Amino acid sequence: MNAALGHLERALSLAAPERYVRIFVSEGGPMLALLKLAVKRNVSGEYASMLLGTFGPGQPRPAAHPDLIEALSERELDVLRLLASDLGGPDIARELAISENTMRTHTKNIYEKLGVNSRRTAVSRAEELHLLTRPKF
Repeated sequence: MNAALGHLERALSLAAPERYVRIFVSEGGPMLALLKLAVKRNVSGEYASMLLGTFGPGQPRPAAHPDLIEALSERELDVLRLLASDLGGPDIARELAISENTMRTHTKNIYEKLGVNSRRTAVSRAEELHLLTRPKF
């Protein structure tokens, strides 16, 4: 654990000036545990505390699937699940209480992260990666 904490300290020192968040938070539970330890031991204090706060209450965000470059956010997973339905874009936006533009942005991000360029292939790829089922805790 000390080795991991040392690597995290180095990563935090490099990321702190730019205030990177996603690269840490997208690692999910293991990063949450390591950040808690870093804060407890006062490693990169303020920045580590800020990152820890981004996990918010409840469960940490899901870790990236090994076949993905970057994890899908919870909201992107919500959009992806609805992309698998018969709902059109405006209906998906209404269902999630977001604007159509926000829905399109989420869809674009989903396509990029899955390495696809259409709704059908996004749903197919998500099924291959078992992203359409919610994990049970």
